Amino acid sequence: MSELAGYSPSFKRPAEIMRLRRKRARSEAGLGSGRSNSESSPGGGLSGVRRFSPGPLLGSESRAGGVKRRNPFANIENTYSSPRKRTTSECVSEAVPGRGSVEPEGENATLRILSRNPNPTKPEALDPFTARLLGAEALGKDITKVQETCTLPEDESLFEEDLSSEAQTASSLIASPRVPTPALQELPSGCTEFPADWSLKTRLLFTSQLPFTWAEHLKAQEEAQGLSQHCRAAVSTLPHSIPEPRSSSELRCAFQQSLVYWQHPSLPWLQLFPRIGAERRLAGKCSPWAQDEALQQLLMSEWSVSFTSLYNLLRSRLCPYFYLCTYQFTVLFRAAGLAGSEGITALISPTTRGLREAMKMEGIEFTLPLLEERKRRNPGGSEPSPEGEQESEDGDGNLAQVNSDEDDDEDDGGFSWLEEMGVQDKIKKPDTISIKLCKEHSEVRLDHKPESVVLVKGTNTFTLLNFLINCKSVVAAAGAQAGLPPTLLAPAAFRGATMQTLKTRSSNVKMQVQTGYRDQFSLEITGPVMPHSLHNLTLLLKSAQQGAFSTGLYTHEPTTVFNTDPRIQGECMKESVLQDLGGCGLHPETLQKLVEPAVLGKSALRQLDMNEYKYSWKS
Repeated sequence: MSELAGYSPSFKRPAEIMRLRRKRARSEAGLGSGRSNSESSPGGGLSGVRRFSPGPLLGSESRAGGVKRRNPFANIENTYSSPRKRTTSECVSEAVPGRGSVEPEGENATLRILSRNPNPTKPEALDPFTARLLGAEALGKDITKVQETCTLPEDESLFEEDLSSEAQTASSLIASPRVPTPALQELPSGCTEFPADWSLKTRLLFTSQLPFTWAEHLKAQEEAQGLSQHCRAAVSTLPHSIPEPRSSSELRCAFQQSLVYWQHPSLPWLQLFPRIGAERRLAGKCSPWAQDEALQQLLMSEWSVSFTSLYNLLRSRLCPYFYLCTYQFTVLFRAAGLAGSEGITALISPTTRGLREAMKMEGIEFTLPLLEERKRRNPGGSEPSPEGEQESEDGDGNLAQVNSDEDDDEDDGGFSWLEEMGVQDKIKKPDTISIKLCKEHSEVRLDHKPESVVLVKGTNTFTLLNFLINCKSVVAAAGAQAGLPPTLLAPAAFRGATMQTLKTRSSNVKMQVQTGYRDQFSLEITGPVMPHSLHNLTLLLKSAQQGAFSTGLYTHEPTTVFNTDPRIQGECMKESVLQDLGGCGLHPETLQKLVEPAVLGKSALRQLDMNEYKYSWKS
């Protein structure tokens, strides 16, 4: 076969063929072939490193021409670009001179390697090769340190990403873990209760490391028992911890009981909460009353009966509170004794100048609690508060002119001092129209803002009841909500109301942690979540989840300011409040929480966590 034309024994050695091709490519690019002696034999490379690896050859310099194609089947640990192989090549380059292009630094290199041995022997007792091997062994112990300082070529970024993603996973989790927000850490730990939140929630998301299977697929008997307990205002007392919550029928009945609320009107094809900003959601829905005035009057008549029934229950302390939701504003009516107030209170938010003027014309006395609180904090008006800066749209920051009614009254007729000085004819006085327009501008700037919240107390709430029944602005005249009465929401049954339940959905996901993945279980509750429902659900989860869960709360923003303290300065809570409200149907612990004064102000709960039966929250 040696005499056959075109036959060459070199075909038995593909590595030699590839070496010749690389050499020819370098010569064509105008580069010298001075390094060909180091690769004269097929075994000239380092043992354990493939010749066809995607990186440059061991001991070779960077080439300007003939860029080699990357081998897609190469293993990262078998390539020259891996930090482990680079460390090995540096060790061998120091141990065996002449192997590769990295030459040792003579005697200085030998002394530097020997200095790494903690128990060095005499240099003359070791031959140079043994000394270099000992240095390479000492250097191998510092591989991890060398890997941190190694830099890889830019053209090998594909392999760098794979390597860095594996090497830096644990360090990144330790260096930058997902810690709670600073607002959560600033709060004192060890709270066994959380403050009452009077805002309406549209969604609750509970998460825990324990499953929520106990909240799924209630039996017919458990569902009926829960509804019956709600109607009879039965109190369920659960143990501190439930080891098997799925098999606890008492827990599942109490869960069904905590989901019930009452609503009027109730139209199955329309979602009647929230009403503010619901035009897009209700667009295209069937509304036969939109063009039928007789049907609109019938709906308003039934709504008026239900509204009056709710107020009578509230005044009799058989209903603790209820909400009235219109397409422009929301009203919270609270019974006497709740939130630390002595009488019945009503909060309206947001309001406009037109609504406030209409209430004044009807003889309804009201206050703006947030503005009054600002006046108490800043009586002189010399230092603008942060709230005033946010409210001031034109940037002047003059709170005394914007918010103080007393200053407006002084501007109305306080020019008598000009006559005393005898300069009344030389100075141009503002006319009455200009003064009125300035006053109106300061009032309009409050519209649709948290500072526009209105507080009505005592017997004025009954006047407010008649005003809302007869006020045409509570019903939209055009649009998707035209002719639709406001929504009434209450924790207790009332005339014309429909029993509704909050919607629940449970799921579980895999969550990445430092040691791998773990199950994260969630329970989502949607609908108009009122204050008593939130507190009842936390009581259940406290026992079912063994005192460890987290809650994300999604607030209906116009109702955030309902956490404003309605009490007059110096007003004290009566001791007989709990006894007077005992028949309202709320759980005793929930009622105890709702009678406490509101402390959240203009904010609402956004995050609520429990760990080891201790609460922490973010507002």
